[in-house]
Formats: sequence, structure tokens, C-alpha cells
Amino acid sequence: MRRQRTALPVLRMLAMALALAALPGLARDPARTAPASMPAMPAMPASGVIGVEDAYFSPGFWIARTQAANRALMAPAAIDARNARLLRDDDSMHDLSALPASLTRAQVAGWIEGLASPPAKPLWDEAGKPVPKASLDAIVGNRAMEAIPANQATRYGMAVQRAALRAFPTALRVFSSDDDADIDRFQESALFPGDPVAIAHASADGQWLFVVSPRYAAWVEAKAIASGDRATVLAYAQRTPYRVITGAKPRTVFTREEPRVSEVQLDMGVRIPQAGAPLDEPVNGQHPYSAWILDLPVRNADGGLGFAPALLQKNADSAPGYLPLTRANIIRQAFKFLGERYGWGHSYNGRDCSGFVSEVYRSMGVQLPRNTSDQAVSPVFARTHFEAGDSRAKRMAAVAALDVGDLIYIPGHVMMFVGRIDGMPYVIHDTNGGSTLGADGELHSMHLNGVSLTPLLPLRFGKDHDYVDRITNIVRVTKRQ
Repeated sequence: MRRQRTALPVLRMLAMALALAALPGLARDPARTAPASMPAMPAMPASGVIGVEDAYFSPGFWIARTQAANRALMAPAAIDARNARLLRDDDSMHDLSALPASLTRAQVAGWIEGLASPPAKPLWDEAGKPVPKASLDAIVGNRAMEAIPANQATRYGMAVQRAALRAFPTALRVFSSDDDADIDRFQESALFPGDPVAIAHASADGQWLFVVSPRYAAWVEAKAIASGDRATVLAYAQRTPYRVITGAKPRTVFTREEPRVSEVQLDMGVRIPQAGAPLDEPVNGQHPYSAWILDLPVRNADGGLGFAPALLQKNADSAPGYLPLTRANIIRQAFKFLGERYGWGHSYNGRDCSGFVSEVYRSMGVQLPRNTSDQAVSPVFARTHFEAGDSRAKRMAAVAALDVGDLIYIPGHVMMFVGRIDGMPYVIHDTNGGSTLGADGELHSMHLNGVSLTPLLPLRFGKDHDYVDRITNIVRVTKRQ
């Protein structure tokens, strides 16, 4: 599976036979303890989110509980080498520098048809009304497959704003049922300012481009892409000096003089080169002494690529390079998203579970595949794999060995381990679900629908299976494979 396709269950009590025991700050009864092999189950606070107190929302709380929190886990050179291996050896990635000078019809058609098949099941719009078959047929036809040339020169471009990547060339949001307005079946991912792409095809209406980015190939609105020559596009990510965005999603300073770079959102981990502008002269009508002068890509009137200076306030979270890969930084970066609404495929100006962990690690220079299904099995990361028939003891031993930053995969979902309280493992994850097993023996949904901190062991798939039973892989990103 890719990301969460349905409202995944999330929290509940492990077994009715286990007596509820309290975490620090909740009911404290030393006589109520779990078996030696099992950490005590958390109590249910008034919020209905099991085992979580306000104190736990601080990254400092978890960093203080972490051994060797500030020790570098991988050197920058080792990270760069593994990123290069990821591009070379992971089939889900696309090395734009290795693309041939021309693209064949078979290559382009394969990308487009491999992304999504024409809808075969009923779909509904945001108003809960069925989408007519004629409308869906028109959307599929807008791909203009018959217009793909036998051969075409490989063209390049760059994203000039955060933009949705879509399964088909349409902005229509569609859903699998009339009571679901969150999981848009045509939404795939997102591009960010400065992302390089290969431009492979255009829609029949000319409003959409099919592009290949390093992590995804999909449709994007043409207005979000500026076309440029190969050398300029690929060199942008290598230019120095530069700033790495370390905040969740700061924006550039407002400017009426250059609207194309006014209040542009820059998400965590985006790398933008600095402009070679004088430090004592106004930039877009404003003195730049309290800001960084960035060189942002812009789309000119002819659709071509240009660059314009933009200001990023110095009090916005950014750094002159990627953050060191340490346990403390993993925790700090992850908690900057805490409470952000869940956004399937980067919708709602947010992100989903795999996008969340990707952007946390991206701020430390670590690249990950886009989707959970690819992240969980990538050949370049150290991982522990589980088969369906593996014993509970084997799974619990792996849970006991979790280190900060480890990624825990279950079908369609990924969680990041952040630490333990009284032996109970805790995770931070972007989830659209959330269920616990109540005292009545029934599942109770918490409707988390955002980046959430939860204990791991109460998370359940059903009355008889918790998340541990469904773990498929544990990936240690902080270790070389």
C-alpha cells in the first residue's frame, strides 16, 4: 500500500485482561503494575487521547530522556553518499541527471499510465454528489495520450511554488464515498519551490504538465512550473551559499514590488540559494539587514525560468546548511509539526504520514522515497522485516530495541519512535484515524486527524490485533545499510 488509503485505526487498550496503570502525572497506584514483560498500560485522560499529558508536547521533555541526544549519527559525507545510492538503486526514485537526451513515447506513456488507471469505481465530489462517468472520461481524455510524440527532446523545469501533484490533469477532488471529503483519490503528492523536474507531456487543455521529479512523476498545473535549460535547473540545488528551511512552513516577506516572491511558503527541508545582492541596498522596497536574501525561481511571462530576490526574516527558522543528524534534532524537527491537520498527499497545505517523516529527515539532508510502500523496503536503509507469521515475542523484541527516529511501518502507515515512559514506547505520526479499546470492550475513535503523539502499544487494528501485530518493517534511517 502507499499512504493511508482509509481512515486507519489508531489507539486502543491492548487487552481487557490487563489492568489500566497510570503514567506519571495520572493516577499513581504502585500496586497496579503490568507483567514484567509488558509495560503498564496508560490511563485515559479527559481528552480521550490515551496516555498523553501536556508536558509531553515539549520536545525538551523527550530530549531530556534521550541518551547521547546530541551525538551525530551520520556524517554529512555519509548522508550524501547514501542519497546518491538512493537515486541509483531505488526504483521509486528518478535521477534527472541520468535521463537521456530524448524521451520515447513508450517511456512517457509508461510513466503516465503507471501512475493511475482510469477510474473503475464510482466517485463522489466534495458536495457528496456522484461524479458523472462523462466527466471522468473527459478527465482521462485530457491526458492526451495520442499526442505523445514517438520521440521528444528531454525538457527541464522548476517548481516556483508549492504545488499539488495529481493522478490526472484536473483540480477536481474526488472521493470513494459520499461521506468522505478528506481522502482525495486524485491527490498524489506535492512539489516545493526550487524542485527540479523533467517536463514529459502536456494535457489537451494546456493547463497541466506531466512532470518527473526526483521522488514522484505526476500531473501539476502548468502555472507552477517554469521551463529552463538542463544545466541551470540541475545546478540550482548545488549553488552556495544557501539556507535550509528548518521551520514547519515559514513564508517570505510580503512585497508589492515583486508579487511572484511575496509570501511564498517554504516547507521544512527546502534548500534555497542566497542571492548575490548588496547587503546595504533595498530589496523589493525593504532594507535586508534583518533578513536573508534568497534567490527564488520565478515563472516569466513566456513560461521560462527566471530568478528574483526575496527576503526571509532572520527570526524564521532556517540554517546555513542541513542540521546535524542527531536524536535531539529529529525530535525537535518532528515536534514542529505537532497538531498540524492531516493532509492526504500533501493536501490542506499539510502532509500525510510519509510526507511528514520525509520532511523531518530532509531538514537534516536525508532523502527518503515519497510513499510508505517504498520507504519501508528501500534497499539503502537498514531495516528489520516481519512476515505475517512472525511471533509476538520477535515483534516485541524489536519494539524494545527501537531508537529515536526509527520508522515503524504497518500497512499504509508510518510512525516515528521518540522515546519511552516507564517502558511504554511513544511515537509521533501524522494520522487521519485514532481508536482505542475502551473499558466496554468496544473500539472508540479519537478522530486525531493530524500530527499526533501517542503511545504505541494501545494502537489497534481491531479488537484482536494491535499495531505491533501488523508491523511489516522497522527502518533505522540513522544507520548506513
